[in-house]
Amino acid sequence: MTPAAAAPAMGAAPLLLIAAAAIAALLVLIMRFRMHAFLALILVSLVTAFAAGIAPEKVVPTLIAGFGTTLGTVALLVGLGAMLGRLVEVSGGAQALADDLIRLFGEKRAPFALGVASLIFGFPIFFDAGLVVMLPIIFSVAKRLGGGLLRYGIPAAGAFSVMHVFVPPHPGPVAATELLKSDIGLVTLLGLVVAVPTWYVTSYLFGLWIGKRIEVKVPELLSGGPQAAHDPNPPKSSTVIWLLLLPLAIIFVNTGLDFLAAAGVFDRKATWFVTARTLGQTPIALLVAVLVATYVLGVRRGKGLGELEKLVDGALGPICAITLITGAGGMFGGVLRESGIGGALSQTLNDLGMHVFVAGYVIAAALRIAQGSATVALITAAGLVQPAVAAAGYNSVESAAVVLALAAGSVIASHVNDSGFWLVGRFFEMDLKTTLKTWTVLETLISVMGFAIAGLIFVLA
Repeated sequence: MTPAAAAPAMGAAPLLLIAAAAIAALLVLIMRFRMHAFLALILVSLVTAFAAGIAPEKVVPTLIAGFGTTLGTVALLVGLGAMLGRLVEVSGGAQALADDLIRLFGEKRAPFALGVASLIFGFPIFFDAGLVVMLPIIFSVAKRLGGGLLRYGIPAAGAFSVMHVFVPPHPGPVAATELLKSDIGLVTLLGLVVAVPTWYVTSYLFGLWIGKRIEVKVPELLSGGPQAAHDPNPPKSSTVIWLLLLPLAIIFVNTGLDFLAAAGVFDRKATWFVTARTLGQTPIALLVAVLVATYVLGVRRGKGLGELEKLVDGALGPICAITLITGAGGMFGGVLRESGIGGALSQTLNDLGMHVFVAGYVIAAALRIAQGSATVALITAAGLVQPAVAAAGYNSVESAAVVLALAAGSVIASHVNDSGFWLVGRFFEMDLKTTLKTWTVLETLISVMGFAIAGLIFVLA
């Protein structure tokens, strides 16, 4: 979690007006004046910091902290994931797996197959890392079958999103579960009850629908451009599957340990536990996967070390803009948090006297819209409603339903202050307007349906 922001320099109303003006300015600069998103995000972040009353000497450190925190995570994941994707794609492995998926499920069910695979992968792995690992498969299936990228990409991306926000052992629901003293096993079970039907309606069916109405071409990001040639003797799809499962298995062990520690099975301070958790972190898992893939898909198949070096180096150039824009999105979110805008909004809503179940959802949604991070919105909202939940004396199912309502609120309306918004938009090579019409709508649908199912669980408890 980020350090607590300083006390706001002004009241809630001026801060909320500044936030609204900042978001509007960002949209106008990018959509109307065609300013590059990286430059627009930096400029608006700078102006917003001064307008919101952040001390002048703290403005640049705040910008750098928001940028660096996001970039520190995203750059490693995207860079290593792009290298892994390049090796899988250029070796012909992605195409081989895509062909086998099509033969197994049929062409009409290919989006469903990709979505189900992403739901499974999304249980242990974070949204951004999982999406990066799946991209070469998504792109290959889309190229093979046609019909545009969204038909295949939306069901897969939505699957990672619902698992990340609703289901432990992901950090947001785990932290909210601990704060509200809920049962983590029950939250996991009910999280799946919410996540799976929500994915089917909001991601799979919506993906098929929006894919017919908006044509998005398959990018050439992971193949290093249209000139990249596939290996005429591709690896077996089973080889590709276990290469993709390798980082997921490492991450699953890591998150499983955290899950068990939260349940009191292991001591978090034990040396072996700390060491195992360190070695199981996502960047290390992806590094191991890249090194193994370099050998399995390269050295063992007769490719020279120099050729392999050029191959993985070619994966980094195309994703440079994605990484920088995502970091700048984190910068904007960091400014909004430091200025106190998110806190002012949540406190205003907390004072309205709504039922705690509804208030929790609204607070989490407002925090998400104000500062961008779903995890921050979920954890902050859980802290704000914790006293009310404790006083209400809810049973275990009701308490778990409140956690899921908060989770639903935290995913709503992904937009320009969310680093995930830029990650998806740039990887799919969509402009800002198209990203708003697809990804923002998808996340909002996930939020609304997730809240409805959580509400049904709460009522029936």
